[in-house]
Amino acid sequence: MAKPKEKSTPTVRNKKARFQFELIEDFECGIILTGTEVKSLRNGGCSLDEAYAKHKNGEIWLVGCNIPPYSHGNNVNHSPTRARKLLLHKKQIAKIAPQLTLQGLTLVPVDIHFNKRGLAKVTLALARGKKMADKRQALKKKDAKRDMDRAMRRR
Repeated sequence: MAKPKEKSTPTVRNKKARFQFELIEDFECGIILTGTEVKSLRNGGCSLDEAYAKHKNGEIWLVGCNIPPYSHGNNVNHSPTRARKLLLHKKQIAKIAPQLTLQGLTLVPVDIHFNKRGLAKVTLALARGKKMADKRQALKKKDAKRDMDRAMRRR
């Protein structure tokens, strides 16, 4: 019996998250989507630039994630910026909730991907905002690494 081909999973990354925030701890969670949202995600359409997750009534919600309407959808297409419920265990939510309120941390979506079973997953990170000086240091390190790589390629 032949093995089924592994499909390439489109991943949407939040490129600004690692630059603007210091990521402390990662969590992988499920997300509740409608059919047209899944099809649009599989086409690679999504923006996590201004998205964040919040704790509300014992649940975690993804807010500000823009999944554009599916191009072949009809009148049952989804709303692009609706809040989407994230699926976490109660123990994980109990661990996250006090850190959001007491320590002033933020839940930032780092990426959305499909696992081997074809289910959409969101990687969340507990994050602390970086100061301007920290961002400058990160840019300096990035430039220095780029210069070293260029020098190594020339030789």
